[in-house]
Amino acid sequence: MAWRRKLTQYTGIVSGSIIFAMAYSWFLVPYKIAPGGIGGLSQIFYHLFNIPVGVSMILMNIPLFILSFIFMGKRFGFRSIYGMAVSSIMIDLLDFRNLYKLGLIEDISKYAHVIKGQVIYAMLPPGDIYLSAIAGAVLLGLGLGLIFRFRGSTGGTDIPVALLKQKSGISIGTGYWIVETLIILTVGLVFHDLKLVIWGYINLFITSRITDLTTEGLPYVKGMYIISERNNEIKEEIFDKIRRGVTIIKAEGGFTGKERNMLFCAMNRRQVALMREIVKDIDPQAFVLLTDVYDVMGYGFRSRNLDFTDTG
Repeated sequence: MAWRRKLTQYTGIVSGSIIFAMAYSWFLVPYKIAPGGIGGLSQIFYHLFNIPVGVSMILMNIPLFILSFIFMGKRFGFRSIYGMAVSSIMIDLLDFRNLYKLGLIEDISKYAHVIKGQVIYAMLPPGDIYLSAIAGAVLLGLGLGLIFRFRGSTGGTDIPVALLKQKSGISIGTGYWIVETLIILTVGLVFHDLKLVIWGYINLFITSRITDLTTEGLPYVKGMYIISERNNEIKEEIFDKIRRGVTIIKAEGGFTGKERNMLFCAMNRRQVALMREIVKDIDPQAFVLLTDVYDVMGYGFRSRNLDFTDTG
């Protein structure tokens, strides 16, 4: 039923927001580690002006949403605004001092650490700052992945990247690189610490990989391209033993200029070994390319496509 699906989505966004908040509040913010994003800029306001990170994120996202409406006419679904608000609120709520005030932790002293005469509250001590950076990046990626998987959003740099693409024509990937680089460099310059820039890039890499893994999952399907003089025999054997469809792609040899057919077949990972045996037995000289496939829609495969178009 529709209401059950929506309940699952909103619950999933809350779960992702909690993990997202744990990453920032417990591991990244105390040590000024910023893997780009609005969360990185929020750390500047937190450490310099003592403005809560979650509050800063909401305040910075509001004009970004407005700019998006003005220049792009983009209509954000309720889940996007909901995801942004919940993740921002959770960051402040899960701060160790707030957890202590709420009675959720009994002894706050074990989370209190002194750095250069200043008390910070973090899950791990300063001696484990590298572990904090890695743990924070992994949790951040996991939280973001869950939020995206359940069709939510945290707002943030998606909007300026879209504006850059619209106004300058640069690719989305380049846009993200420019925006996140500016944020990471800004954090490093403000706090006069080159190590924060290095850790920012490392965290950005880890976070993006974990986000993709959580959103898309492991590549459970393989794709195989086959170029052989005995394509018809290979095709028939695939139909008979694996019962998978085969696509015939018209190709041309780059060196010889000779036209020939290339086979493509998508299969489950457990079928790869059998596919190799089929091709090797029929034509040991065949050229075979095996690749990961992250999403397949169609007969014989379940879809893992993410749909953000519903504004309900």
